[in-house]
Amino acid sequence: MDFSKMGEMLSQAQAMKDQMDARLADTTVEASSGGGAVTVRMSGKKLLLKVTIAPSAASTAAGDITMLEDLILAAVNEASRKADDAAQSSAASMLGGLTLPGL
Repeated sequence: MDFSKMGEMLSQAQAMKDQMDARLADTTVEASSGGGAVTVRMSGKKLLLKVTIAPSAASTAAGDITMLEDLILAAVNEASRKADDAAQSSAASMLGGLTLPGL
């Protein structure tokens, strides 16, 4: 076994991971629920960046906070799915269409 080649391959893999992490950090996804009543913005690394609640949703929620909580959850979950899709797309483009299990 040629350990120098293995080391080189590990270095290349780490460089690709670092590049993908940088791409995801620069990626922003947005999702909304309730017809735009709640909008969230999330990074490709799934950091929640912003939550916007429409004034009409806030006033409606005064009587039903559970509805507003459900709208926030729905928007966050959709943004998370979009971030996952962005990560898969980024990985696929970096690997030239090669698919690896778990990515």
